Amino acid sequence: MKKDNSSGLGLALLRICASALMMTHGFGKLQMLLNGGEIEFADPIGVGAKFSLILAVIGEFVAPVFVILGFKTRWAVIPTIITMIVAAFVIHASDPIGRKEMALLYLVVFATIALTGAGKFSLDGAMQKKSPYAG
Repeated sequence: MKKDNSSGLGLALLRICASALMMTHGFGKLQMLLNGGEIEFADPIGVGAKFSLILAVIGEFVAPVFVILGFKTRWAVIPTIITMIVAAFVIHASDPIGRKEMALLYLVVFATIALTGAGKFSLDGAMQKKSPYAG
């Protein structure tokens, strides 16, 4: 396998698996949001419980769908990165490292995806090939 393909496959594996796992955290929040009942959710940045829940759903469920597809990936990871920063450094600020470890791991993974992009095996990669400006 050429190095180019293995790097592309590695990036695809990273973004698809991390996003699918992130969506398991966001799915319950999405159900809570769609349930329509009274929302009891943390409000760590002072925007209200419902809006905080909406932001968490965007960061943990909606944005990862775009990352899985590899569509506008460097933009799509931003809500997830912000959500993990809030989780690690606001929600779990006074907790021991073991409690905030998952948020930090997701933060590192999605920051890496932001730096590298989606890779060859993505919609971004396919669109780059078709672009007249692609090198």
